[in-house]
Amino acid sequence: MDFGLVLQTDPPASKVVSLMKRAERNGFTYGWTFDSAVLWQEPFVIYSQILANTSKLTVGPMVTNPGTRTWEVTASTFATLNDMFGNRTVCGIGRGDSAMRVAGRTPNTLARISEAMKVIRALGSGKEADLGGTVIKFPWIKEDAELPVWMAAYGPKALKMTGEEADGFILQLSDLYLTEYMVKAVKDAAVAVGRDPSEVKICVAAPAYVTEDDSPEALAHAREQCRWFGGMVGNHVADLVSKYGEHSAAVPEELTDYIKAREGYDYSHHGRADNPDTAFVPDEIVDRFCIIGPVEKHIEKLNALRELGVDQFAVYDMHDAQEATIDAYGTKVIPALNG
Repeated sequence: MDFGLVLQTDPPASKVVSLMKRAERNGFTYGWTFDSAVLWQEPFVIYSQILANTSKLTVGPMVTNPGTRTWEVTASTFATLNDMFGNRTVCGIGRGDSAMRVAGRTPNTLARISEAMKVIRALGSGKEADLGGTVIKFPWIKEDAELPVWMAAYGPKALKMTGEEADGFILQLSDLYLTEYMVKAVKDAAVAVGRDPSEVKICVAAPAYVTEDDSPEALAHAREQCRWFGGMVGNHVADLVSKYGEHSAAVPEELTDYIKAREGYDYSHHGRADNPDTAFVPDEIVDRFCIIGPVEKHIEKLNALRELGVDQFAVYDMHDAQEATIDAYGTKVIPALNG
């Protein structure tokens, strides 16, 4: 199993680079960041420094979107990094929850994501692409260029499109039931269009918090540090409920039930442990969506995720134990999974 580290690009950028270097030393092979231009610093600038200061780490956004940059600019940025550092990027893409809403725009449609994925992948891999009537190709790109595009999804139409079109699936939660449900939907969609389902990489991304023991006090602190994640996922779930209805057969109630007490959301606290808009998230959801507890609990859940077809676990490391989590995974968790 591969392991990734997910960070926000808060200043100073040197701290982001330092944590990514630490992750690579501890056996992580992917480095991901948020991409929301108003809330955080520009990730692609920071990727160049991460790549320059590591030797094997693959980097990319979790996730970018097709609305805040023109597609040829996105593709050119990835292709430039790959030309400089040797095909060490991946394009994670989604609707643009925070990036679009904070700028006063509506998140992108699935149709727009589909079009963007095709163009960005083609251009980033040295092929031609049609920009609405104008066919272009980067003249400077190397023959061995490649750019995988992984899609973040929750809803039935997005899961289907991921299986049909994307190189990878990003699932932002680690609940075992929902992981099995959604991975199956993606794989079935791939098979239905004649794809080899093993070609679609599966990445589960969630907060991980390693405690010294499973005492009530330790677990309570870990839950408070990770409760923000249920609020972030709740934004996407609220969109699904708005689209499909509160008790739709298209979306499992295991995903939608917990947002009934959700009242509002301030993106200025997005993805942060002190987010005041996530009090509605119950402990049960924190335990299901995240991985918290002693090392053995992490190993147990990660083994279960691997059995469900998960190729990568990406650690959201936004809490008060960033370095300790990276080190615990490097010394105990990753060796147990891959040793």
